[in-house]
Amino acid sequence: MSDYDVFLADCPARTTLELVADTWSVVVVFGLGRGPHRYSDLRDRIGGISKKMLTQTLRKLESNNLVERRVLATAPAGVEYRLTHLGQSLLGPVSVLARWAEDHADDLAVDDGS
Repeated sequence: MSDYDVFLADCPARTTLELVADTWSVVVVFGLGRGPHRYSDLRDRIGGISKKMLTQTLRKLESNNLVERRVLATAPAGVEYRLTHLGQSLLGPVSVLARWAEDHADDLAVDDGS
């Protein structure tokens, strides 16, 4: 049983939830679920994400030990991202959430504002 309570405003679990529950974090973690990806491949895979947002999301996930960045010894130099052990432990819940969203998108008739 956890000593944390997400209903409390100053609870560290709420900060954790905020980190992992935003759309881009979910999509990036889900995208890295099948293994490491180069930055450009990840950007191409994730429709609608800007370079700036992908970079910010990857940095945020890396600084929280969910994603690992590795510089590749290639010409030209490249960068590869992979989930850490902690990131792998998040993949299960994120995958369930992503699949649920795919399965129920029509049911929710989400208004995209256009």
